[in-house]
Amino acid sequence: MTLAAETTTDFRADEPRWDAAKMRWGHAWRALQKLLADKDDTHQVFEIMRALNGRSTANGYQRLLQTTHGGRIAYAREEFARKLMDDAWLDSLPAGSVGAAYREFIRSEHLSAEGLADVSREGGNEIEEQHPYAWFGRRTRDVHDIWHILSGYHRDALGEACLVAFSFAQTGGLGWALIAFGAWTRARKSKDYPYTKAIWQGYRRGKAAKWLLGEDYERIMAEPLEAARKRLGITPATWYDAIPAEVRDGALPKAA
Repeated sequence: MTLAAETTTDFRADEPRWDAAKMRWGHAWRALQKLLADKDDTHQVFEIMRALNGRSTANGYQRLLQTTHGGRIAYAREEFARKLMDDAWLDSLPAGSVGAAYREFIRSEHLSAEGLADVSREGGNEIEEQHPYAWFGRRTRDVHDIWHILSGYHRDALGEACLVAFSFAQTGGLGWALIAFGAWTRARKSKDYPYTKAIWQGYRRGKAAKWLLGEDYERIMAEPLEAARKRLGITPATWYDAIPAEVRDGALPKAA
């Protein structure tokens, strides 16, 4: 056996939990119904992710290693939630930056990275395992609200549905695909506004953008917001922006 073979960083062969986990479609479908009934029930999002996203997490980590700076990022294995909870660091980010917009977003919405992490631990603590794939899952979780900023989607029902579609395009995770499909199906019931076009555009925007999970987020947070969007290939959310803010929660009407 060569030295290269002995020191490989490919964990796939002996980690079935993360790479070849059984898809639990029934569990995911039941969680989806609860989420569609209450968009703020974030716990159901993580239930769906646990049921369907194992392979995409493993694949994402392996993809990270192939990027220009991915090896360094993976080696450092920083827990980005800790950085996002550092108020002094957030306050140091310049006006007009991605980080400044994030700071305003979480404070106005009374959110926190640790709060999201707490929800992710409900019903199972595997995301806290000391394993590269688990770390990558935490990284994906921790940048979710930054993706809100970069994409321009707010926390209304339509904005969350669009960001889910965006996230599916970025990650390939079947959990995101299921939520996007459920939101799109429910949105079809509303004929007054182009909700479905906005969700479909979310997917296309995510597909067209650079792969965001390979980015250095400390750099992104200090970048001017519009410059970051341009560099990352994130196009305007024209269909979403065209729908009045006061009716965006109507994108997901209750089931009959």
